[in-house]
This record gives sequence, structure tokens and C-alpha cells, in this order.
Amino acid sequence: MTAGLNIFDRRHHQNAIKSIASSPRIFCRSRLFIALFTVVTMALAVSGCSALPDKPVRPMLYDFGPGSVAHVETATRQAALPALALDDITTSGGALDNSALLYRLAYAEVQALRPYAQARWSTPPAQLVRQRLREQLSLRRPVFNARDSVAINRAEGAVLPLRLRLELEEFSHLFTAPDTSVGVIRLRATLVEVTASGEKFIDQRSVVVQRPAPTADAAGGVRALTAATDAAIEEIDQWLQQSAVR
Repeated sequence: MTAGLNIFDRRHHQNAIKSIASSPRIFCRSRLFIALFTVVTMALAVSGCSALPDKPVRPMLYDFGPGSVAHVETATRQAALPALALDDITTSGGALDNSALLYRLAYAEVQALRPYAQARWSTPPAQLVRQRLREQLSLRRPVFNARDSVAINRAEGAVLPLRLRLELEEFSHLFTAPDTSVGVIRLRATLVEVTASGEKFIDQRSVVVQRPAPTADAAGGVRALTAATDAAIEEIDQWLQQSAVR
């Protein structure tokens, strides 16, 4: 009986030892499972975050720069050339009526006007061109808004200023090749004399200017169009001086 109990006790003791010996393996496996579960969960969380949409990028806004900052004496400026009334610049409608910065591909569907996705003008091109035109013309003569000139010159016998009308027909960044491009502006200018009986036609001129872009991107197009606009304004100014002889 005692011998039997001793044998049973020994077997029970051996089984207990085996159970204790195997428990670290179970514990290690549990830790490994938890670690793998944590890694997978973190990976899913990171992939979920990367799938979220990025914050929208605002388009870069461009204009022609600050313009002339040189001071011109008013008396000297007004004595140079007769006054001019400037109308709002009209467009052919459509694409030029908004602030999109447009480009064309001359080597692929030149008729298609494409807007740059991440670049825009600060205001529609016609307004930018008019502002630049008035700045430059005002250096040599007084320039009024056409709608204000009549009120300014209501005095009997006053000489009304000549009126300049402009239509912006083309204003785009034209690519002749993937790495070669120019800024193109086309304007139609009409000069009339305002009289008591109505308007008298004086002259009309079509101005087309292009200037090379330093880089084949939106920033390069802006520089090219700015240079082309300044050259077109200079041409208009020279034409006005020749046509405005009264």
C-alpha cells in the first residue's frame, strides 16, 4: 500500500514538473501572438491614415508685379500729352472672363485652352492688363475712367479727352514644344473722339506681341505674359502719340 502510494506520488510529482516546464512555452507563445497582433493593428492604422485625403493645396496667385514705383511730378506729366479716357477692356467671352492661367500646346490641339491646376491670376486678365495700361499711360498724360470723363468735362467749351477702347482677344502661355514656350497677348485698340454730337472714329490698331518664357511652367508663363503685356502697352502708347495729333 505504501509502495503504491509512493509510486503514485512520484508520477504525480513528475507530471507537475512537466506541466511547469511546459508553461513558459505557452507564455512565450502568448507574448508572441500579442506582439504580432499589435504590429498588424499598427500597420493597419498607419495604412488607414495614409489613405485619408491630403489637405487641399491652394493655387498660387499671380499678377504683373508692383509696376512702376518711380515718382512722376503731376505738372510735368499733364503737360506732356493730352488727357485720355480709358474704357474697361472687353473680351471675347468664355475663358478670358475668369482668373484661370491658360496655356496652349501648339504641337497637340492648339485650339484647346487648358488652365493650370495650381496657378491662377489674382483677377481676370482684362483687369490686370487695364491696370498695367493705366499705370504706364499715366506716366505721360492724365488718364480718366471713361465713365468719369464726361462728368469731369461738363464745363461749356471744355475739350473732352479722347477715348480708348480695347478688346483682349488672346492671353495665353503657348508651348511650341514641351520645353519651349512664349507668352502671347493680342489686343484690338480703337481710338475715338468724344464730341457734343457723339463719337468720332479716329483710328484702330491690332497689337500682337509674344515674349519667350524662361521656364516651361506656370511661373515662366507669367513672366512671359508680363513682358508681352508691357511691350504691347509700349506699342499702344507710341500709336496713341501718333494718332492723337489734333
